[in-house]
Amino acid sequence: MSADKRIPVTEETRKELHELKEPSQTYDDLLKQLAQQRRRQNLEERFQKLEEADSDELTPLSDV
Repeated sequence: MSADKRIPVTEETRKELHELKEPSQTYDDLLKQLAQQRRRQNLEERFQKLEEADSDELTPLSDV
């Protein structure tokens, strides 16, 4: 079920997206790729915060 939607962007943003887009790539594919990269970045940041947490604040797995 596909429906075309318009997403208003400034001319500057459109140019930036155009520069990121591969010649055969659609804007839909580009936006999906950017969204996926963002989700991965957010997940990586969450893992980094866990690793940086003081070990005294964490419960050892053996205690769970």
